[in-house]
Amino acid sequence: MSTPKLTIDLKKIEHNTKTIFQLCKESSIALAGVTKGTLGMPEVANAMIRGGVTWLAESRLDNIKRLKDSGIKVPVILIRSPHLSEIDRVVDLADISFNTEYKIIKALSEASIAKNKVHNIVIMIDLGDLREGIWPDELRDIIHKALTLKGVKIVGLGTNLTDLNGVIPTTENNQKLVDLASEMEKEFGIEFEILTAANSSSIKLLELNGIPKRINHFRIGEAILLGRETIAREVIDNTYQDAFVLTAEIIEKKLKPSVPIGDIGQDAFGNTPKIEDKGDMVRCILNIGRQDTNIGGLIPRNKNIEIVGASSDHLVIDITKAGDLDIGDMVSFNLEYSAFLGAMTSPFVAKVIGLTDKL
Repeated sequence: MSTPKLTIDLKKIEHNTKTIFQLCKESSIALAGVTKGTLGMPEVANAMIRGGVTWLAESRLDNIKRLKDSGIKVPVILIRSPHLSEIDRVVDLADISFNTEYKIIKALSEASIAKNKVHNIVIMIDLGDLREGIWPDELRDIIHKALTLKGVKIVGLGTNLTDLNGVIPTTENNQKLVDLASEMEKEFGIEFEILTAANSSSIKLLELNGIPKRINHFRIGEAILLGRETIAREVIDNTYQDAFVLTAEIIEKKLKPSVPIGDIGQDAFGNTPKIEDKGDMVRCILNIGRQDTNIGGLIPRNKNIEIVGASSDHLVIDITKAGDLDIGDMVSFNLEYSAFLGAMTSPFVAKVIGLTDKL
């Protein structure tokens, strides 16, 4: 097997899903597994389904197609706002889409009518994180106009917190969504099937029973894939953090100084390095770099290995205290989300289904 490689442990993903599913079930919340980080990998999606998810959530239409082409039958939600340039594909591929613009909803209506379909939509509301969503005082107008359209059905309201500006989910900001839903239902004589207010940043609030009762739908990715909530990246009880392990190969091993020789300017990425003098060290180069992953999100599984730095194609590590490693040996890393996402996306990192016990 070529290196670098990302080993994906489906049993650990299934286990993590079961843990999160049980937490949600206790509060009567449906669980959608977010597969976008894995590029819609069907094997991962099926592990989530075995773990209890009844929905999948994706941000890219190509990923949704990949899932459906593999034979997956559970409904898939498009959680990124649809593009006008891809409206026909949205109607063809997504069972539900999240929306914030009337112009987009009208286009979905027209495309659905042409295809003799009804497309389900969730209207997203911005409750303070300032990513996607309409302002609460605009909700009445967009619902009023959307209800006049054929070919689309408003099935719910949603919000997104934490992802852009780190706004922490609270009972109070979740209750705002519930209150808005109740107001709109009363005014327009409708009933929302879905109130979706949570991603992995809401796990702690869920554990504290702080989610208002009407919230009935979560979209969870990182908590399932990496076993961490996304406010402080704390470990979730009864989950694995190493369902994904990145392995790279030693291609050079030398005893060298820790401090460069010569005047210091900018590196290849425009940074001016600040380097601590640790004396001579056994330095190894691994066959992975910034083009393949976010180096700052790598966690060496051998605690005696330290990351020194990286260029586009090389990762330099200090193995002075790490034991007898040599050319051709493998070094493995657990991953924070940024490193996981980079490694999954890189075409130069092989993806392998296997077990992630320590190498």
